[in-house]
Amino acid sequence: MSPTSETAHGGRRLVIVESPAKAKTIKGYLGPGYVVEASVGHIRDLPSGAAEVPEKYTGEVRRLGVDVEHDFQPIYVVNADKKAQVRKLKELLAESDELYLATDEDREGEAIAWHLQEVLKPKVPVHRMVFHEITKDAIREAVANPRELNQRMVDAQETRRILDRLYGYEVSPVLWKKVMPRLSAGRVQSVATRLVVERERERIAFRSAEYWDLTGTFGTGRTGDAPPTFGGGTPTDPSSLVARLAAVDGKRVAQGRDFGADGRLKSDSVLHLDEEKARALAAALADTAFAVRSVESKPYRRSPYAPFRTTTLQQEASRKLGFGAKATMQVAQKLYENGFITYMRTDSTILSDTAVSAARAQVTQLYGADYLPEKPRVYAGKVKNAQEAHEAIRPSGDRFRTPAETGLTGDQFRLYELIWKRTVASQMKDATGNSVTVKIGGRAADGRDAEFSASGKTITFHGFMKAYVEGADDPNAELDDRERRLPQVAQGDALTADEITVDGHATKPPARYTEASLVKELEEREIGRPSTYASIIGTILDRGYVFKKGTALVPSFLSFAVVNLLETHFGRLVDYDFTARMEDDLDRIARGEAKSVPWLKRFYFGEGDGTGQGGAADAGNGDGDHLGGLKELVTDLGAIDAREISSFPVGNGIVLRVGRYGPYVERGEKDAEGHQRADVPDDLAPDELTVEHAEELLAKPSGDFELGADPVSGNQIVAKDGRYGPYVTEILPEGTPKTGKNAVKPRTASLFKSMALDTVTLEDALRLMSLPRVVGADAEGVEITAQNGRYGPYLKKGTDSRSLTDEEQLFSITLEEALAIYAQPKQRGRAAAKPPLKELGTDPVSEKPVVVKDGRFGPYVTDGETNATLRTDDSVETITPERGYELLAEKRAKGPAKKTAKKAPAKKTTAKKTATKTAAKKTTAAKTTAAKKTAAKKTTAAKKTTAAKKTAASQPE
Repeated sequence: MSPTSETAHGGRRLVIVESPAKAKTIKGYLGPGYVVEASVGHIRDLPSGAAEVPEKYTGEVRRLGVDVEHDFQPIYVVNADKKAQVRKLKELLAESDELYLATDEDREGEAIAWHLQEVLKPKVPVHRMVFHEITKDAIREAVANPRELNQRMVDAQETRRILDRLYGYEVSPVLWKKVMPRLSAGRVQSVATRLVVERERERIAFRSAEYWDLTGTFGTGRTGDAPPTFGGGTPTDPSSLVARLAAVDGKRVAQGRDFGADGRLKSDSVLHLDEEKARALAAALADTAFAVRSVESKPYRRSPYAPFRTTTLQQEASRKLGFGAKATMQVAQKLYENGFITYMRTDSTILSDTAVSAARAQVTQLYGADYLPEKPRVYAGKVKNAQEAHEAIRPSGDRFRTPAETGLTGDQFRLYELIWKRTVASQMKDATGNSVTVKIGGRAADGRDAEFSASGKTITFHGFMKAYVEGADDPNAELDDRERRLPQVAQGDALTADEITVDGHATKPPARYTEASLVKELEEREIGRPSTYASIIGTILDRGYVFKKGTALVPSFLSFAVVNLLETHFGRLVDYDFTARMEDDLDRIARGEAKSVPWLKRFYFGEGDGTGQGGAADAGNGDGDHLGGLKELVTDLGAIDAREISSFPVGNGIVLRVGRYGPYVERGEKDAEGHQRADVPDDLAPDELTVEHAEELLAKPSGDFELGADPVSGNQIVAKDGRYGPYVTEILPEGTPKTGKNAVKPRTASLFKSMALDTVTLEDALRLMSLPRVVGADAEGVEITAQNGRYGPYLKKGTDSRSLTDEEQLFSITLEEALAIYAQPKQRGRAAAKPPLKELGTDPVSEKPVVVKDGRFGPYVTDGETNATLRTDDSVETITPERGYELLAEKRAKGPAKKTAKKAPAKKTTAKKTATKTAAKKTTAAKTTAAKKTAAKKTTAAKKTTAAKKTAASQPE
C-alpha cells in the first residue's frame, strides 16, 4: 500500500509543508500513517489586480486590496494557480484525523500556516510543527513536540504585507504618470536603488588626483635563505626587503587616502609629490647610505569568523563562488530541502550544543587536538531585532558529513563545502603570529632626509586558517592568511639601495556596489530584513533600475529619474533613517509592544483625526515625525514637473533626459534652430556620460537624411533611425488621406545589415522599397517572390516559404536558382542545432549544464529544460554563470504560458445550428411539437455546454 492509503495507529495525519521537494524528503522520514503534501508557497494573498477582487468590494478597496477605511482589513484571495492545489489539500484533509502545519519557522512560514488554516477550515486537531533541519531525528522530534500557531508573528507579517501594498500601490502610479509606465516603488526596493544611485553620483562628482612616491629595494648584504623545499612559499630570512617612501624631512608623503573626492588634499600637513619632484628626489638618493632606524614587532592574533547567517552567506558566496544573492539562496534551498544544511533564512550566529559537539569532533579528527580550544566558542548575535529563532546556517545532523561524503556535485557541492568549512573553523583556535614594521632612513645628496617603511607579517600558528579564510570585497586586498616575511634586521644595520623606482598613482572613485557589498550596506543600515535582500536585488535588476557590468551594480538613467522624484517629493519614504525606524516599529508590533492598526493609520492618514492633517508634509520634506500621511502625499501631484525630474544637466548646454522610450541627450529647445538630440545607449554607465561623450553622441548622424526625390513619383525619400532600427521611407504629399478606405501608406523598408544611415544612397533606398521582387513563376504558373522579413530574407511561393542565406540574394537570385531551392525537400521541424555560444556551468536548481545559444529571437540561456532570452543589458561576452542561473530561475517562476479552452463555445454553436436545422425541417402543421422538441434540444445543449465549461474550469492551468 502507498503511504497515502496506509493508516498508522492513532489515525491518519496530514502534514503540509511549503515545497514539493521538502515534502518528498520528509515523507521518507515519517513513513506510513502520514500523508505529506506541499502548499507550493502561499496559497492566498492580496489580489494582484482589481479583476481578482470579489464583486462586493468597490472603489479604493478594489484598487488597493485593502479596506483602509475599516481598520486596514486585507482582502485575501486564493491565487488562481493554487486553486487546484487547495482543492487537493481539502480532499486529503477530509480523509485525515489530524493536521500538521509544517511550514518554515519564520514570519513568512507562520503566515502561510495561518492562511492554510483559514482556507482549509479543518475540523480535526491542528498542530504547528517546526524544525530547523530536515533530518530523520529532527522531523520525528518536531512531530512529537508541536506548538500552537504564533498569532503575534502572523500579525507582524500581515502588517508588513499591508504596509508594502499601500506603499507600492500608492507611489508606483505616481511614477507611471511622471516618469514612465509600468514602473514600481517599494519600501526597501526604492531605498536600495537610491543607495546605488548615490554611489554613482559620488563617482560622477569625483575628481581624480595624481600623486607620486618612491619604492626602494634594500639589500642586507647577506645571501638569505631559500624558500621551503616542499610547497614553495616565502623564505624565512630573505636577503632584501621592499619599502615605500613614508616621509621627507619628517613630513609624511601623501597617499590616496589624503585626497578628497574633489581631487584636493584634505590637509596641508602632508607632502604632495608630483612626477618632477619624485624623480628629482630619486636622483638625489642614488648614492645615499641607508640604515635601519627602528624595528617594531607586535603580536598578531586573529579569531575565527562566526558561522554563516543569511547575509554573510550571500556575501561570501559572491566573493568566493561568484554567485548572486538569488542564486545563493536557490542552491541553499536545495541543500536544506534535501537534508544537507539547516534552515538558510536566519539572522542568528548561534550553534546548538549538538552542532558545537559535531564541529569540535571534526576539528580533532581532521586537524588534531592542537587546533581545538579548551572551551566551545559562543558567538553573540550582531543583528538588531533578529527575527528568526533558528541556528546559524550549518551542516545538518549531529555528525557533519564532509563534502566528499555528501555525494553532491556542482554548485551544491561548492556551497555546502563553504558552509562546512566556515562551521568547522568557527570552533577552532585563533591564528597567531607577529607583525613587524621596519623604518629605513638616509640623507639625500641635496640634504633632505628620506624615510622608507616596510611592514611584514608572519603566522606562527595558523589555527582556524587551516580550514577557512574569509574573502574580501576588494579584489586587490590581501587575505588574512598571506605572510609577508622581512629580513631579520636590527636597528642600526646598514642597508644598500639596490634600486629606487618612481611610482605614479591616481585616486579612484568609490567602487560601485556588488550584490555582496549592497547586502552588507543594507544590513548595516538596518534597512529591511536580511531574508528579503536576494529578492530585493532581483527586483531592481528586473525593473531596469540597475544592470550589471561584471559583478558591479550600475544604476540606469531611469533609476536617476525615479530616485530624483522620490527624493524631491517623497523624501521621508526613501530616507535611510526613516526606513530603519519603520523596521523598528514593525519589530515592536511583532513583539507585542505596539498595535498594528493605529500605526498603519498614522502612516497612511497622518497624525490627528485620520484625515491626513499634519503629517504628510513632514513625510514629504524629510522633517518632523517619521510617520507622515502617505495618502495626502500621493493625492496632490501638481507640484511635480515631470520634465524637470527627468532632466539632468551634463554641461555645455547639453541636458540628459529620460523619456518614455529611453534616455537621450539634447541641446536647445525642440523645433528651435540649432536643436540637437541623440539617443543614449542603454548600457552606458551614468558616470561615463561626460561632456565630451555627449558631444560625440550629438555629432553622430541622427534624425532624417534627405536622399532625394523618387524620379517616378516625385516624392522625397528620407532615411530615418527608428525605434526598431534604421529604415527608408517616402514623404507623401500634403493632403494624402492617411485614414479610411482611401488611405495611402508610404513605402517603407528596413536597411540591410551592411548599410548605414549616413552612407545609404537614393539608389539603395529605391531598391529596398521595390521589394518584394517578383522572381518569376513555376511550371504551374505560381508566382515566386523574394521578400525581406522579420527573420531575414526569404522566397515565397503561395504559402511555401524558403529562407535565403544573404540579403543581396533578394536582388540577384534568378528563377532557375529559386526553382532549385524549391526542388529540395523542405526541412520539417527545427533546423540542426547550432553549437552553443558559451558554456556557463551547472544550474543550481535543475543541476544540468547551462549554455548560451543563438536563437530565432536572439541569444538565450538554456539548461535543456528551460529557455530564457538575454535582456537588453546582457551580452554573450559578459554574461556570468550567476546571471544565467537568475534568468532561468525567473523564467521558471513565471511558469508555462496559460492556455484558454475554447471547446465549450464551439459545442454551443453546434448545438444551436442543430436546433435551427431541426426547426427548419418541421412542417407548419407540427410547429407546436417542433418548438417543444427544439426547446428540449436547446436545454440539453445548454446543459452540455455548462458541464463542459465546469470541466474546463476544474483543470489546473
